[in-house]
Amino acid sequence: MDEMKLLDVVALTENLQSEGLRRGEVGTIVEQWADGVFEVEFSDDSGQAYAFAAIPANKLMKLYFRKDEAA
Repeated sequence: MDEMKLLDVVALTENLQSEGLRRGEVGTIVEQWADGVFEVEFSDDSGQAYAFAAIPANKLMKLYFRKDEAA
């Protein structure tokens, strides 16, 4: 599995009720905190951020947009 890094696009794999976020919401990694914890920015279709959350890597799935990036 590829390691996650800054500016990767990720999706939540489970609800984060404390943050008001649902499984499947898509965000961008904007910072890496402790080992395996990432600050993720969630934005609407116009680019306006509506949430920031520190999320462990095991609750995130890295998304790919081109076939040659996956594998």
